[in-house]
Amino acid sequence: MTSEQNAIFLLQHGEALLAAGDREAAAKLLGAARSDARTRLAAHNLIERHQLADRFGEWMGLNCEISPEDDIYRFFDGHPTSINPLRDYLADGWRTLAELMLLLESAGKPLLGVQSFLEFASGHGRFTRHLVKAIGEEKVTASDVVPGAVDFARETLQVKSFLSAARPEDLACPERYDVVFVLSLFSHLPESSWSRWLVRLYDCVAPDGLLVFTTHGEEAVRRQGVTLNADGFFFAPSSESNAIDAQEYGTAFTDEKFVQMQIARHIGADRVLRHAPTWFWHHQDAWVLRK
Repeated sequence: MTSEQNAIFLLQHGEALLAAGDREAAAKLLGAARSDARTRLAAHNLIERHQLADRFGEWMGLNCEISPEDDIYRFFDGHPTSINPLRDYLADGWRTLAELMLLLESAGKPLLGVQSFLEFASGHGRFTRHLVKAIGEEKVTASDVVPGAVDFARETLQVKSFLSAARPEDLACPERYDVVFVLSLFSHLPESSWSRWLVRLYDCVAPDGLLVFTTHGEEAVRRQGVTLNADGFFFAPSSESNAIDAQEYGTAFTDEKFVQMQIARHIGADRVLRHAPTWFWHHQDAWVLRK
């Protein structure tokens, strides 16, 4: 039996033991299957879904199921520096929560006081699950352009969710929110839709609420060695996502002047509450706008 056949055997036999009600024996086999990259995620989800021994959810205190369609998880799973992709993926969502909490504190709007929160371009819940633990599922709405991501947020993470749109003008936002958080969308948009999404998402913010978004700013430009155009913008049609057209969701870089100009032209320069370079992941700039 090859190592791959053995991993598949462990996964299938563990699942059969679960069906037969032998949870202890199933946990041992699925735990072994989780250590093999080829069966890691399937075994992990069975362990989490059935609340077996040694599950991540037991010590993290939240839903740790991961969608098989999650591009961000696949990024960790295929990265040469990721020794434990499951742990790295879940810890990265917690890191985002910590960074956001500090940012909102500095903006005078503590996260725990927020009554309605829209996570836009939410993906498959890398951050959403941690947000739910912090403020409760009833206050959280997730939106993404990928239907499966919206379904996962609603069915697995138990939050309200709605499908986004390819064009900002077609976005149907069901309400306005205290905080609209847009992590790593403007770092992927082409120049043709960048300011249009800025305007539309600002419209989704409730009075006195905040729009928080991130960009690949000047430090990211330096690290990647890209050359900005005369407007302070660069776009390449490639990203970690396999679900969205690369021409509409690639990789974008901007300087501070470009972002400030778009805000001034379409919303108002006085709406900028804070610009925090390299705030998220020590790589992306944070922008906070007040409605």
